[in-house]
Amino acid sequence: MNEVTRLLKNHKSIRQYKADAIPEDQLHEMIHAAQHAASSNFVQAYSIVRVTEPDKIDALATLSKNEKQIKSAPVVLLFCCDLKRLEYACRKQGVEMTSEGLENFIVGTVDTALFAQNFVVAAESLGYGICYIGGVRNNPEQISELVNLPDKVYPVFGMTVGVPDEEQFVKPRLPVEAILHENHYDESKYEQMISDYDQTMSEYYQTRLTNRRQTTWSETMSNMMRQPRRQHMKEFIEKKGFKIN
Repeated sequence: MNEVTRLLKNHKSIRQYKADAIPEDQLHEMIHAAQHAASSNFVQAYSIVRVTEPDKIDALATLSKNEKQIKSAPVVLLFCCDLKRLEYACRKQGVEMTSEGLENFIVGTVDTALFAQNFVVAAESLGYGICYIGGVRNNPEQISELVNLPDKVYPVFGMTVGVPDEEQFVKPRLPVEAILHENHYDESKYEQMISDYDQTMSEYYQTRLTNRRQTTWSETMSNMMRQPRRQHMKEFIEKKGFKIN
């Protein structure tokens, strides 16, 4: 196993950080590395808002319902899908841009996710820990107002970054066989694989270093998927100018 593969397989979410600051040149280098992620048609449809003002950090922590990691992290970031720059590029060419259509929304969101994951790998290669904050989608409108996001820009997720101040075990993933299909999609293997994986995850949850609990993967997933989530996002996205119908 080479160093890159080892790094990728050692990923874990860190929610408690030391007070050590991240040097500006390192942060910029991580962002620059992240920019080299693949981008559909090279649109580079992403931006980062770094939140440093204490009152805004407090508000973001409350609105995203992630107080612990946000308030302890030396670096707090919002990763945003951003079509605003494309509007300026179109304007320069005398073209009126349309952001309508599901494809534009998918392209921008995927671009942002690929960019963010490159950033994570760069950060972890330097010894930092991170935690994705999907909770920014709990109150996306208020968070957009908090950091002045214009139309055609929406927060996809937040991220905390810093020197880890906690130990965590790597969470067991599904076996490769569960997600790799050969020539055709084979759902017949799922029942047994999920039963086996439930046992693996039950043991992990009961023995991990923090937040121990008695549950399984299928139980957690069924609780999450039993009803629609964040229904407000469709209306919010359309208000931002992403017409996805």
